[in-house]
Amino acid sequence: MEHIQLAVNVLDAKSLVASVGAIGILAIIFAETGLLVGFFFPGDSLLILAGVAASSAAEKVLGPGAQMNIAVLLIGAPLCAIVGAQLGHLLGRKVGPKMFDKPNSKIFRPEYVGKAEEYFDKFGPAKAVVMARFIPIVRTFLNPVAGTLQMPAKTFFVWNVVGAVLWTETMLLIGYFTGDQLAPVIDKYLLPAMALIILISVSPIFVEVIRERKKKKAAAAEGGTAAAQPGEPVSSGRHRKH
Repeated sequence: MEHIQLAVNVLDAKSLVASVGAIGILAIIFAETGLLVGFFFPGDSLLILAGVAASSAAEKVLGPGAQMNIAVLLIGAPLCAIVGAQLGHLLGRKVGPKMFDKPNSKIFRPEYVGKAEEYFDKFGPAKAVVMARFIPIVRTFLNPVAGTLQMPAKTFFVWNVVGAVLWTETMLLIGYFTGDQLAPVIDKYLLPAMALIILISVSPIFVEVIRERKKKKAAAAEGGTAAAQPGEPVSSGRHRKH
């Protein structure tokens, strides 16, 4: 019997799907949405390829023994995404202020709280939570930030469920119903397409960063005091209840 291959590229959705199976995929969805260390997982392309693995094209794309049960994925994926996000929200409520009150941290920066609060105020809590599901990295960090801002648990739960179902079911069904069409070109076109989707998704963040830099440069040129301010302590209960 051949040795089991343990080396898995966690950044490669195809490698993950072929290696970990349905249970592993569900665990990754939970980790990406609930554990802050899971932000690097390729959630969107992972779900699409999981849908392909449940289709008639499973063996053509991923090899023998890769076939998955679509019912397990359609039920399990949203549940794991919901539970994961609820955990993130709970962590934010319990330890968020301490976690994000670290000006020198490269991951948990106080600025994330301020930006997330602007995001909530601009779109409202419903759209903010649902839209975040479709934006890599943001879907990981928004949950604890929502808890840090004391977003009401009931409000978060309702829109967490809506966002989780829309995100997971949409991605899974895209893969499931287009598996045969994707099979011949999946290596060549799917992953670059997902990279493009991710780039488009995070483009508003880049625009906001550039806008902030321009504001700071303009303020500095005018002799103002609007240069980059040090991280302020994270507030508690600032977010309005809706």
